[in-house]
Amino acid sequence: MLISLRNNSLRFYELRDSIQGISEKMLAQTLRALVQDGLVWREVEPTTPPQVTYGLTEFGQDIGEPLTELFDRITRRLPQR
Repeated sequence: MLISLRNNSLRFYELRDSIQGISEKMLAQTLRALVQDGLVWREVEPTTPPQVTYGLTEFGQDIGEPLTELFDRITRRLPQR
């Protein structure tokens, strides 16, 4: 999730679509925990239905940088499908 948010903020469904195989329930639970831990911010626009946008806090960006490097190194080493 932090890797999906590394370049820009995303709405809930954009974030769900960027992560293959995650259920809405698991995504919501994980986002809630990341917001509580201060890694992700959450903004709700008062529309019908509400539009919720998520992005990385400064702390989340600091944590996300080494994770992104690790993720990129791993994916380069995996065989291409």
